[in-house]
Amino acid sequence: MTRKRRRLYVVVAAMLCLGVATALMLAAFRENIVFFRSPSDIAAKPLPENQRFRLGGLVEEKSVRKLDGGTVTAFRVTDTVKAIEVTYKGILPDLFREGQGVIAEGRLGPDGVFVASEVLARHDESYMPKEVADAIKKSGQWKETPAKPGGAKP
Repeated sequence: MTRKRRRLYVVVAAMLCLGVATALMLAAFRENIVFFRSPSDIAAKPLPENQRFRLGGLVEEKSVRKLDGGTVTAFRVTDTVKAIEVTYKGILPDLFREGQGVIAEGRLGPDGVFVASEVLARHDESYMPKEVADAIKKSGQWKETPAKPGGAKP
C-alpha cells in the first residue's frame, strides 16, 4: 500500500468518525429539546400526545386546589386569552401563588389536562416570554416592575 492510499484511508476514516459523532450529538439534542408554548398556542395548534413542552403564563385566580389528600395540586395557567388545566404532584416553589407567573414542564394528556413534571415560579414578568407578555399587555393586566434607584430592575 502506498503512502497516498494510506493517507486517503486515514482521511476517510476520520470523516466517517466525525459524521457518526455529529449524528449522535444531533440525536441527543433532539431528545432533550423542550419548546415553550402558551395556552393560546396550544388551543390554536394542538400538539401530539406525549410530546414534552413548557407551558407558561399566569396562575389563574381562584383556580388552585389540592387533590388526592393534598399530594396533587391542580391549577389553571392562562395567558388571559385561553387557559389550560394543570396537575402537579410534588412540592411547589415558594413563589407559586395565584396571579403569579409560572412555567410548567410536562406533557398534555389525552383528556386535555397538562401533567407537569416540574413547576417553576417567577417573581415578576421580566422573565416572561415575549408572546405571553404581549397577550397580557393586550388584555390590560400587565404590571410594570418599578425600577430600582440607579436604573437597575429588581
